[in-house]
Amino acid sequence: MSSWCVRRAAEKPATPGRAAPATGALQCCLCRGAAVNWDHSEPHVFPVSPAAGDIDGLDHTNNAVYVRWCEQAGWSHSVALGLDLGDYRRLNRAMAIGSAAYDYLLPTGLGDELLLGTWLVATDGRLTMERRFQLVRAADGATVMRGRWQLVCIEIDSGKPRRMPPEFCAAYLPAVAVNG
Repeated sequence: MSSWCVRRAAEKPATPGRAAPATGALQCCLCRGAAVNWDHSEPHVFPVSPAAGDIDGLDHTNNAVYVRWCEQAGWSHSVALGLDLGDYRRLNRAMAIGSAAYDYLLPTGLGDELLLGTWLVATDGRLTMERRFQLVRAADGATVMRGRWQLVCIEIDSGKPRRMPPEFCAAYLPAVAVNG
């Protein structure tokens, strides 16, 4: 699955001084014409679809599956920004989830085409960041789930909070959503 819709990538500002697209209805080629009302501009988009094993006894996607998708989308975004697990290990640092919250708004079912947008929306530039998620049903653009993580930079060996290394600041800080 691609992390960027081809049409959305073409909408990115062409020059450094040009403003980013405004928050609101953005049309994505994966949405088959439905407008997506993203909570923030310039989402990192991770397409997902529930498989048979994701469906629970109530015949909808189990809530734990959304958590797994958020983890996958978060890693996908990090890799797109230039930091992967190998970099984390080499630097002996990681952005760990200190707390997480999910708001399940609508059910999804087997085979639904979904778009999981994610953004970094806040940081102190030293130790913490906040990541947000919005899961949208492609068929009608309805938001089915929102999530948020409070992240803290840790030293992998000890698990203790430590200042973000320069490599983290260089990759993550420019990606913080301006309308976060």
